[in-house]
Amino acid sequence: MIGADGSQLGIMTADGALSAARLAGLDLVEVAPTDRPPVCRIMDFGKFKYQQKKRQHKSTAHQVKIKEIRVRPKTGEHDINVKINRAREFLTHKDKVLLSVMFRGRELAHVEEGRKVIDEILAQLDDVSRVESPPNQQGRRIVCTLAPK
Repeated sequence: MIGADGSQLGIMTADGALSAARLAGLDLVEVAPTDRPPVCRIMDFGKFKYQQKKRQHKSTAHQVKIKEIRVRPKTGEHDINVKINRAREFLTHKDKVLLSVMFRGRELAHVEEGRKVIDEILAQLDDVSRVESPPNQQGRRIVCTLAPK
């Protein structure tokens, strides 16, 4: 038998243990039922369950996801600002952001326009992110990965 303060109370009968728990105003919890004699403890069981749940919730780690933001060289300024705000949200939630500028048709002849767009986005997200992989061209796309600071 273990008391509410963690002290050893010795071997007791079941009735004696129950009466000691009632006297303390707490619950009698069987801690090790397989031992001989079984070990019981006087504790507040509701509080114990709450702390266990809280500890378990704290131990679950955040899974880092990669979120993609796609823009085109001719995407409007307001639309780009909306995408930047969305990327900022992702970064503050500790997710990575894959930023890609897509080119279609003859837009590929003006890659510098896409570079301007990606540089502008990187400049605006500089306070909450760091560049994990710099902008590089992969076929019809310019891709850059941002990680949260």
